[in-house]
Amino acid sequence: MLRGSKEYNRRPLAREESMEYCPKCGSLMLPQKRGEGTVLKCPKCGYEKAVSNPGAYKVTRVTKRSPEDSILVIDREIKVEVLPKTKVECPRCGHTEAYYWEVQTRAGDEPATRFFKCTKCGYVWREYQ
Repeated sequence: MLRGSKEYNRRPLAREESMEYCPKCGSLMLPQKRGEGTVLKCPKCGYEKAVSNPGAYKVTRVTKRSPEDSILVIDREIKVEVLPKTKVECPRCGHTEAYYWEVQTRAGDEPATRFFKCTKCGYVWREYQ
């Protein structure tokens, strides 16, 4: 290597404790206090592993979610009259008008699922494109 090259001037990074994954299920293990020491615990299956260097692990940010953070698509209490209407035949009663909305229920590269609710009988059905 030449002295002026980027590879030569690159300094080795300081050694840091790496993330550890659960040997049972593959989830990221998280540090938790246990009495005087620290353990790594899998949030999925509960597997625990003792930590040799407890000072190396530190939780830097905890995000707490509340039920209000989730997106509510539709509920029985919501007035569906505010939803747009379309002409489509209800499979239950044969009425030709329904409310509709779309939800991305599958992968992002696939089309959204369209839901319908009959304006007459209230039957809800879905249509995949």
